[in-house]
Amino acid sequence: MNGNITITEAALASLIGLTAHEVPGVVGMAPANFREGIQRVLGRAHARDGVLIGRDGARYTADLFVVLAYGVSIPTVARNISERVEHAVRTQAGIELASTRVHAVGVTNAR
Repeated sequence: MNGNITITEAALASLIGLTAHEVPGVVGMAPANFREGIQRVLGRAHARDGVLIGRDGARYTADLFVVLAYGVSIPTVARNISERVEHAVRTQAGIELASTRVHAVGVTNAR
């Protein structure tokens, strides 16, 4: 195969967001910044919401801002999110994340 394959940060963030939503105990993603918060108020949510992609040299980092279900073990769910995200990014995008940080920013009893 000749040529290059480019995976944008937006595509990577979408993959990470969709993967995080699949983890039991995750209710949703929280806005990662002010701009995302405004977009949600305006009704424009995206799969990449709640995910910030950064760079650590030549490698990517991921910060996920999640809302969890009441009663779950926050450390266990955070670990599951991190493991699943790293696996999905490695197998589906061919990228090794330098770090994956999960920020539990809310807990709700809505499922």
